[in-house]
Amino acid sequence: MTTDGVTGGQKIWFITGVSRGFGRELARTLLDQGQVVIGTTRDGRSDLPEDARLHVLPLDVTDAAQVKETVATAHALRGRLDVVVNNAGYGLLGAVEGADTAATRQMFEVNFFGALAVMQAALPLMRARRSGHIVNITSIAGLAPGVGSGLYAASKCALEGVSLSLAQEVAPLGIRVTLVEPGAFRTDFLTDHSLRVTGAGIDDYAATAGAAVARLQALNGGQPGDPALAARAIAAAVRSPHPPLHLVLGTDAWNRVQARQEAFTANLTDWREVTLGTDFPT
Repeated sequence: MTTDGVTGGQKIWFITGVSRGFGRELARTLLDQGQVVIGTTRDGRSDLPEDARLHVLPLDVTDAAQVKETVATAHALRGRLDVVVNNAGYGLLGAVEGADTAATRQMFEVNFFGALAVMQAALPLMRARRSGHIVNITSIAGLAPGVGSGLYAASKCALEGVSLSLAQEVAPLGIRVTLVEPGAFRTDFLTDHSLRVTGAGIDDYAATAGAAVARLQALNGGQPGDPALAARAIAAAVRSPHPPLHLVLGTDAWNRVQARQEAFTANLTDWREVTLGTDFPT
């Protein structure tokens, strides 16, 4: 599927986290395409150019009551929400053994429970219209976790899992779900704005998790992915008459998924006899 020749009218987009990164780039792209954007930031401000089709609301996605109120306010602004994008989130790096539990729980509050609250607030409105599209920005880490990012990957795997189940639940109701799984894109994700490192260094993990964290930090500013092209790809996927369930973005992400699939297939093949030998005799 290419991004050419995809058509669609004006939609009302609700996007969490438009202050920077993918959220800001997606909002800018959509406004350029004539769409309506209702974005959120922690303080209700953004540096996006003023536009009659842009609304910015304050939202802390970890506050479930505020999520419900903000989604209702967004719906009232234009009378409907066609697309809801869960973009707000941040990364947490470090070896699993040394991870701080409080930091991990806080990340889950944003990356998973915040997204879940937004979906639960928006879905009744979409069900009433028998129309809508949920777009959850996860990560290549949610499909093919690597060393040094196990806790972050766990939050994105959780969002992947709930989204895959949700997609089956809402398909008969005219609601679509798309998971966006980016690789490394040149946003501020690898800066202190969006990335935390947890746990004291453990020498035994220096060559694995420690080295991976160092590589990621050194990659900042040199990521291969272009966020403007990613934003256009997301917009095109939503406009498509047959939107993807998975939208993997970036050559690095593609390669990681391919390697993960090959390893998984080999694992299944190697253990097929054991797997099929655990049923009661028929």
